[in-house]
Amino acid sequence: MITLLSPAKTLDFENIDDQHHLTDHVFPKETMQLVRLLRKQKTDDLRQLMSISEKIASLNVDRYKTFKKDYAEGVSRAAATAFKGDVYLGLEAATLTADQMSYAQSHLRILSGLYGVLRPLDRMQPYRLEMGTRLANKQGTNLYHFWGDKISKALNKDCKETGASTILNLASNEYFKAIDQKKLKAEIITVNFKEERDGELKFISFNAKKARGLMARYVMQHQIESEEGLLGFDSDGYYYSQEHSSNGNLLFVR
Repeated sequence: MITLLSPAKTLDFENIDDQHHLTDHVFPKETMQLVRLLRKQKTDDLRQLMSISEKIASLNVDRYKTFKKDYAEGVSRAAATAFKGDVYLGLEAATLTADQMSYAQSHLRILSGLYGVLRPLDRMQPYRLEMGTRLANKQGTNLYHFWGDKISKALNKDCKETGASTILNLASNEYFKAIDQKKLKAEIITVNFKEERDGELKFISFNAKKARGLMARYVMQHQIESEEGLLGFDSDGYYYSQEHSSNGNLLFVR
């Protein structure tokens, strides 16, 4: 089973203390193509393109100007510990054992607007580029056009190398759309999380994002390879609701 996560906007590059041997991501050429496009953007251009504040736009203008092709030590860190958003509060990658991290390196993938797809220990530099950004490029008007079927092909390769026949989708719709599902040679299982509020099941964004990370952690800890293995997930009070689930779509509630 290959598990998919979205990246996070919040990053931590203050304490670069990774204890693992870091790896190179699979799309260096494509990443630098995007970096060169982004280097042409001024602060106001980036602010409008990404719908972000002037402060954040200015920060990312500087990031792309100083982006290093060689990922020198001190400016990059492992993707799984660099991201610090809600999902990664649940994943807690820094506390996985060496064996669990080794399994994650083979079976966990982080989708990214800039990098395409990242393994947990792939070196990454700080950036801001959401997959839904309408950045014009030679392939089209947005990042979905840019990445085309490349991410799908990379996932197929991962499935072949690990013997996985299933892809566990814990990513957001924005990022999962970057995958050409028709090209995938694996079954897709999508998991959602809801909460009982006033007699109704409701989607609570922060909690659902954290739950995605918790499930990814559960999969890495128990090295789960099948849909059946997911059903025992019970972190943070969640439980599998057969009533609200269907083939290929699982719902966990609390």
